[in-house]
Amino acid sequence: MPDKEALVFNYPEIGLDLRLSYGQYRDTVNQLAKGLIALGVEKGDHVAVWATNVPEWIFLQLALAKLGATLVTINTNYRKDEIEYALRQGDIAALFLIPEHRGNNYLESVYASAPELAEIADPINQTLRCAALPRLKRVVLINGDPSPGTLLYSQVVAMGEKISDEELKARQTAVSPHDVAMMQYTSGTTGFPKGVMLTHHNLINQSHVACARGNLRETERYVTAMPLFHIAGSLGATIYGIYLGCTLIPLITFDPLKHLELFARERGTFTFAVPTMLVAMLNHPRFGEFDLSSVRNIFTGATPVPVVLMEQIKEKIGADCSIVFGMTETCGAVTQSFYTDSFELKAATVGLPIPHTSIKIANPATGETCGFGQSGELWSKGFSNMRGYYNMPEKTAETIDDEGWLRTGDLAVMRADGYINIVGRVKDMIIRGGENIYPAEIEAFLMRYPKIAEAQVVGIPDEFMGEEVCALIRVKSGEELSEEEIRQYCKAGISRHKTPKFFRFVESFPLTASGKVQKFALREMLIKEMGLENVAGLKTA
Repeated sequence: MPDKEALVFNYPEIGLDLRLSYGQYRDTVNQLAKGLIALGVEKGDHVAVWATNVPEWIFLQLALAKLGATLVTINTNYRKDEIEYALRQGDIAALFLIPEHRGNNYLESVYASAPELAEIADPINQTLRCAALPRLKRVVLINGDPSPGTLLYSQVVAMGEKISDEELKARQTAVSPHDVAMMQYTSGTTGFPKGVMLTHHNLINQSHVACARGNLRETERYVTAMPLFHIAGSLGATIYGIYLGCTLIPLITFDPLKHLELFARERGTFTFAVPTMLVAMLNHPRFGEFDLSSVRNIFTGATPVPVVLMEQIKEKIGADCSIVFGMTETCGAVTQSFYTDSFELKAATVGLPIPHTSIKIANPATGETCGFGQSGELWSKGFSNMRGYYNMPEKTAETIDDEGWLRTGDLAVMRADGYINIVGRVKDMIIRGGENIYPAEIEAFLMRYPKIAEAQVVGIPDEFMGEEVCALIRVKSGEELSEEEIRQYCKAGISRHKTPKFFRFVESFPLTASGKVQKFALREMLIKEMGLENVAGLKTA
């Protein structure tokens, strides 16, 4: 096992060709853990990482876990105000970061929030004293040139030379399964981001049940582009990989061509990818150039998945594809299909509850349990539920009741056989003339039209009906599609009240860094474009 290939970064185009065996992987993480001890990281300290999927991100995740410190994951899209909020609200003691990403200068944002950093002459022996961020003591650059007041990652690793194996072992021994291992900030689309606290117990047991149900094996060559700040990256990549003892092959950032190349070059067998990633790969003009015969299993989720997308994966790649339903607050999966399920069950449902987890479909207003076939909010109770939101007891109480039921915010239907269908978000549901309309249903229908690459449906305010349906459509490359053509398709195939009143053709959709479409941004864009800011009854997020 120590000689088995554990971690691969195949990026010769940027001079990165890293291949670590499990023995080398362990030694690398242990050396960093010693460096963190020398840096002054204590059990319970909050250490943030603000970076793309670089190798050091993974090493930091595992090293901090060994020390009983809490890793705080930072969205790569954050700007100055957002990182300052996370550093302050999260009581961050140390920040590891890359200098910039896609024109977003991370260092400038940090200096703007903590100008005292630039005054530190000896960052190895001096700690930061910042009025705005009193808990923040260290800022460490993962790569790039030295910058005033910061340490380099390589310096932290070197500092570990003076720490003994016995000291590291003692720190590991003091870690409890129920200590908080990770804190992930929610997207903040409906208010300030909330720090979701997840324990070692959450993470390891979630890996066990999800990998077993998905029939994942130690022979997997796991190619993934999921951001490490996302639960499907930090848990569903890093920890899955170690739990299975398989080979993990991350992308630094998502690129459909690079993902296809790594599938072929590394003989990838498995991936977790959100639907937007899968659509981008399937529709890439060079898709047909790659041998994808090694790919046998794909997990997807994080947003509604059209059945037609599952059909395309089966047809074009030949892989089994399963939908996983979950969220950060539930440490990933709540429901998941079995690898032995029929294609119909895998494609059209999100499976059954994972082991040791109870769910119910409840009326969002009253909490009363709904019957089979009735739509309601999915509630979850089990080992995977978060400890709570950091320093937000009121928000925690709004999400988890006294009996331990966690409200997911997702609308679902339980079939008579117990399998679950997700029909949308409670906040995304469109109420038109008193009738409930679920965007996911219309999106799946539109995606079946051969000229459509991707579709998103949102509700916009209307004086008479309360809300009207608007579909935003991205047409496949080389195709032409008129509004009248797609309107006739809708009239022939779905109910009149579900047929969008408005259509908009777009080149792309606004995405979160984890690949989810930002529906709130689409809705805001349409409201502004159509001059609906003052419509009576306008819903707010």
